[in-house]
Amino acid sequence: MDVNQVLQNTLSPDDATRKSAEQQLTQAAEADFSGYLITLARELANDQAQPANRIAAGLALKNSFSARDYNRLREVQQRWIQQIDPNVKKSVKDLALQTLGSKDGRAGQSAGQFIASIAAIELPRNEWQELMPTLVQNVGSGEAQLKQASLVTIGYICESDDTNLRESLVAHSNSILTAVVQGARKEEENPDVRYSAITALSDSLDFVKTNFENEGERNYIMQVVCEATQSDDNRIQAGAYGCLNRIMNLYYDKMKFYMEKALYGLTIVGMRNEEEDVAKLAIEFWCTVCEEELAVEDDLEVSRAEGLPDARVHWGFARIASREVVPAILELMTKQDEDASDDDYNVSRAAYQCLQLFAQVVRGELVEAVVRFIEQNIKDSDWHNRDAAVSAYGAIMEGPEEHLLDPLIKQGLPVLLEKMRDDAVQVRDSAAFAIGRVCESMSEAINQETQLPDLIQALFTGLSSNPKMAGSCCWALMNLANRFGVEDPKPATSALSPHFQASVSALLAVTENNADNQLRMAAYEVLNTFVEHCAQDCIGTVASLSDVVLGRLEATIPMQQQIVSVEDRITLEEIQTSLSSAVFAIVRCLESEIRPQADRIMNVMLQLLSTVGPKSSVPDTVFATVGSLANALEADFVKYMDAFTPFLYNALGNQEEPGLCSMAIGLVSDIARSLGEGAQPYCDHFMNYLLNNLRSTALSNQFKPAILQCFGDIAQAIGLHFETYLSVVAQVLQQAANVSLGADGPYDMLDYIVSLREGIMDAWAGIIIAMKPKVDTLNPSVQPIFQLLVIVADDNNRSESLLRSAMGVIGDLADAFPNGEYADFFREEAITRLIKDTRTNRDFSSTTTETARWAREQVKRQGGAQGGVLMT
Repeated sequence: MDVNQVLQNTLSPDDATRKSAEQQLTQAAEADFSGYLITLARELANDQAQPANRIAAGLALKNSFSARDYNRLREVQQRWIQQIDPNVKKSVKDLALQTLGSKDGRAGQSAGQFIASIAAIELPRNEWQELMPTLVQNVGSGEAQLKQASLVTIGYICESDDTNLRESLVAHSNSILTAVVQGARKEEENPDVRYSAITALSDSLDFVKTNFENEGERNYIMQVVCEATQSDDNRIQAGAYGCLNRIMNLYYDKMKFYMEKALYGLTIVGMRNEEEDVAKLAIEFWCTVCEEELAVEDDLEVSRAEGLPDARVHWGFARIASREVVPAILELMTKQDEDASDDDYNVSRAAYQCLQLFAQVVRGELVEAVVRFIEQNIKDSDWHNRDAAVSAYGAIMEGPEEHLLDPLIKQGLPVLLEKMRDDAVQVRDSAAFAIGRVCESMSEAINQETQLPDLIQALFTGLSSNPKMAGSCCWALMNLANRFGVEDPKPATSALSPHFQASVSALLAVTENNADNQLRMAAYEVLNTFVEHCAQDCIGTVASLSDVVLGRLEATIPMQQQIVSVEDRITLEEIQTSLSSAVFAIVRCLESEIRPQADRIMNVMLQLLSTVGPKSSVPDTVFATVGSLANALEADFVKYMDAFTPFLYNALGNQEEPGLCSMAIGLVSDIARSLGEGAQPYCDHFMNYLLNNLRSTALSNQFKPAILQCFGDIAQAIGLHFETYLSVVAQVLQQAANVSLGADGPYDMLDYIVSLREGIMDAWAGIIIAMKPKVDTLNPSVQPIFQLLVIVADDNNRSESLLRSAMGVIGDLADAFPNGEYADFFREEAITRLIKDTRTNRDFSSTTTETARWAREQVKRQGGAQGGVLMT
């Protein structure tokens, strides 16, 4: 293998060339992993090599020990631990450290990424103890390039998400802090080094908690960061403000002294900096202050509700600073960029976000200042000022007391409607968004008789007048439908009903033959929201709508033959996805009344599945629509199964498209619940695919709870026919019940374990109900079920939904064995405690507590059967 050519090809823009090179690297690694690492490390350290090849070598080395999936990551890390000779390890690490001093900064950064991937393996094992001292020494005495690359490496190490590495870094906090603070000082003459140091300091702040507890060390850190905000280099300034954001987020409780002495003034000056990146980060500092104070308020509310001492201190920084910061924010909202796209995050948008947060923290205290700003600017000749005034109005709709906002809305809505006709499209767009904010937060202040019709008309006029307004108008219309429409069960009428027919007609007009695909998609989303929230008196309109939508969807099928480019395919798939979503909303709205259209719907859904290509988003929406149709038709859906199941089986086995596979698993549950015993002829295939997916290493763990839940749905649907699969499924459930968080397991495994246990409980609930007429088949599984229930009872890591499922299993078991055969299990203290904890938890929904009461009553009968032992 010509390593230079292969590395060069890994960066090729040609897909085939790049994949071939990547395959050659994979084969080389499999043939001789140690030799592979040495070869790449030498190429990385070779100052005579092509710069691109050195970068590619570093990337390949890093990728050898990186993976997104946790299990795969641990697998590749074990290769380093178990397969590589210590002398090879040392050589590879020495070459990487040597590369940090290279004159080619990109090679040094590439080496830093690789070093971080090895640090994630060795530091948690108390190995490579010389790494951090070496990096510190490099920063203290090395050349500028070595200093910078070492600081960048520290940053890479500190920004890792690896739980074990992050825990191990606490022991190195002094070394890390020594290096980054030394590089970040104003005495450092090289701005690249200082910028890298400030960045690394920001990444390391999680691990220096002990140092921050020490007042002297904390003062020095804050001094270095504050001095960096005064640098002449905009990168360093921006990095320093970003660092202050992290410090405020992590150490709010320690910030009172620094706010009073420096940060109020520094950040207000920073907000007015002409360099946009600096100004945005200074604004975001106050966003962070507000977010922290909202979090503190929540914490205090919880502790006081539980009768506990205040857990945190609330300094009220935002309230103290509001008289100076809010006017500055309002001024910055006038700095709009006329050419900015919807996705651009600039100073004016950062200021808008900050004002929203201030309104939530300071509440009514800022209303006067904002109203004054609005009055001064709402009729200004400069559109920037008018736009800022309209935006400020919308920004304060959440937070201030209702009695302050109510008159403001009654007086302000006519002005907003007027601004919907402003000469500047930016102002019209902001007015539409502000209306959406009013509908979202204070819809009760809108008069349904006099103001709602004008709002709807203005928003639809705006929607069709300019594509730039489409996003804001659609969002406002969806909020309006959410607030003035209805939820199930549908009442006879609603405030939206008089406007429903006209709204649907307007949306159909916007979506017909519109060249702007983004506008069309947004308008279909609005249509779906209107359909979802319509009342009974609009059902006839929805039924008529189904004809139009299905006609449009059918017309897209021949278009597959007209595609000539990737852009054409993307556009067509977006249209088909939008129309399929509309069909989905219509089916959910009409429920069983969709029957007359069922054949037509399934016909077009099957055509879509037959014509779309791989990696398409269309099947996801098609499957959701088919699932809703199955729910509506129940047992009558069976007529479509023979035609549909080939597509469903393909999706269940398509592990290369996890999203589609996940949809298919959910659809199996929908179909099983709908068909009942009618699903039995298809269950052999269903169970085979589901069991294969459980065993698969290609699918992530997140699929497993849904698969287990699906077992329960199938069992409950087909009843005693499930006995065919009982022994295999019982074994799978017992194995799943043994999954626990190991000593080195990542924190995010906690949520997975809770979901997994919930899936197990849901599976057993369905199986117990299914096998009740032949209850002896459950005997081998009773003890393992109770063992899991005890684990749940003793583990504080549990959710309401898990406990509700556990209550269902307890009650179902007691009902299945009414003669006290397993009364001793039901009497266990852990089971008693589990039921009581669930039944008496005031934060749980009535459904959960009622399920717990029912389980308690079922268990009482067990006690009666064995001599009158009752639950406490």
